[in-house]
Amino acid sequence: MPQTLAFMLIVLPFLAGAACFFLRARALRQVIVLGTGLALAASALILAAKTPFAVSPGSVLGVAPGLVVRLGDFALLGLIFYYGRRDKSRLVMFLAAAQAAMLAVFEVFILEHQTHPTLACDRLSLVLVLIVCLVGPLICAYALPYMRGRGRPAGAGQPGFFMAMIAFLGAMNGLALSNDLIWFYFFFEITTLCSYLLIRHDKTDIARENALRALWINSLAGLLLLAGVVWIYLAKASLDIRALVSAGTFSGPALFALVLVCAAGLAKAAQLPFQGWLLGAMVAPTPVSALLHSSTMVKAGVFLALRFAPAFAGTALGRGLALAGGLSFLAAAALAVGQSNGKKVLAYSTVSNLGLMIACAGLGSPWALAAGALLMIFHALGKGLLFLCLGCVEQRIGSRDIEDMRGLFAGMPLTAGITAAAALTMILPPFGMLLCKWMALESAAGSLALVVLLALGSALTVLYWTRWAGGLLAGAYSGPAAAEDQPRLMRWPLALLLAGAFAACVFAPGLLRGLALPAGAVLAPDPMAAFRLYPALLAAAAGLAAALWALSGARTIKRPGPYMSGLSMPGPGAYLGPMDRPVAVAAGNYYLDRLFGERRLTPWVNAAAGLILLFTAGGALS
Repeated sequence: MPQTLAFMLIVLPFLAGAACFFLRARALRQVIVLGTGLALAASALILAAKTPFAVSPGSVLGVAPGLVVRLGDFALLGLIFYYGRRDKSRLVMFLAAAQAAMLAVFEVFILEHQTHPTLACDRLSLVLVLIVCLVGPLICAYALPYMRGRGRPAGAGQPGFFMAMIAFLGAMNGLALSNDLIWFYFFFEITTLCSYLLIRHDKTDIARENALRALWINSLAGLLLLAGVVWIYLAKASLDIRALVSAGTFSGPALFALVLVCAAGLAKAAQLPFQGWLLGAMVAPTPVSALLHSSTMVKAGVFLALRFAPAFAGTALGRGLALAGGLSFLAAAALAVGQSNGKKVLAYSTVSNLGLMIACAGLGSPWALAAGALLMIFHALGKGLLFLCLGCVEQRIGSRDIEDMRGLFAGMPLTAGITAAAALTMILPPFGMLLCKWMALESAAGSLALVVLLALGSALTVLYWTRWAGGLLAGAYSGPAAAEDQPRLMRWPLALLLAGAFAACVFAPGLLRGLALPAGAVLAPDPMAAFRLYPALLAAAAGLAAALWALSGARTIKRPGPYMSGLSMPGPGAYLGPMDRPVAVAAGNYYLDRLFGERRLTPWVNAAAGLILLFTAGGALS
């Protein structure tokens, strides 16, 4: 059974992706995408009952899977080299060639036969598989009508788009289930290639530029990961991830090898100073942003850090990683405050929340690791939902600017209400994101610097989410007509993800003990004690219902214009000002550009993050 499940979770998406590319009928593509999504969801739920397990898949048609992976590594690097040459990027070509050369030397002259299981699933693996297979298919289903409504930019075809989307799910499942470092590296690089293809989908100049940036940064991550894998093998003579992690804390040269591995995870998770690729990726269609760059792909870096956390707990690497994550949490939250572009707010928020997860991995205690795993779940549900809501809004009003959404509840009550609710689940009790932040703060109690970073970052997080949610629900909507007539495949993912966010909150104690808590760990005091006060959850639900009821008349109420000490003129929002000239009245948020503007803040926080990484590497070597 485990081998069958592994086939369904890893191989089926690649076969379905190929079918989407070659069978180009729209109706058939819809059947393939939806059928594959259902199969993945069912397989993931069955996998939960079979965890833990460890297997080595047998040969298929006489071909060993290990041979496919090793040849696939070189094929992937060849493709990346080709794309670098096509886009005239010597840096991408160098990174691909360097990896190919290192991999060839390693496999031909260094690597000896390994007999450990190549696939394994434990609680942490199961968390990532469930995120990929329950959230991912909903985003792919949403993409079917979204891409039709978006139109087709010149040269951009949907068969290739859905091939990459579906294949990406298989790569993430392979990454989550790999117990061999070379297998992990293989799937790690597939996510890099899929990301490049999807960001480049529109084939505009800005899409090509940002796709290339994503390619070279993630190729750098691949080079760092491969160097770390080779170094670990030289120090430990093993590629068995389970054995390496359970062997105890690394020291000496082996610990520096983990510095390289964790640096690869930071780059994949778009942590400072590597966040540029994630921000540029927002030019891609919204389902790409939701799937790759918020809900799923960036979780690969967090998963990598959490996976190896027991091997560097209490070391200089752990302390440095905690500070690096805390800095990203605060700095990205501050940068989000300075943005009015909805996608940029979501992008910086993603970097910020991933920083909190990285900090949990650096802290390394059972409580912190449980918080990091739970954060992966709650963040995937909430942020995936927010991206999909933004896509619906953008298609209806033609803008992703927060200021253009002021009072949108009056024009699109259902979508605006879901968006506001999703934003509030990120900050309000008793929802899981807030409780996980509390768990992280408790874990960081021994480090004053980290506590300050997490506390300030949490405060700024409340600022930008309440600003967005409040703008949606307050004021009169003056934008273009925004009829809520989305296709069912766009409406249902919103409803299911919102229901999932609420359900995850209700069943958080079970998620903690069944999924997030490391095996054998005991927490005292119980961080989920607050969840025993279920009346608080009911009170929050009642308060939300009362607020929505109070806003139900927002579309019909007549709001008087503001009095500006001048003679009012016909029409809303205008008065007769100095020299008898009409003056328009406009309301808007203050974005604190002088404090949190990108150009002002980014160089400083990137420099600080780079210094932390350098000191961490130096501490690991000492």
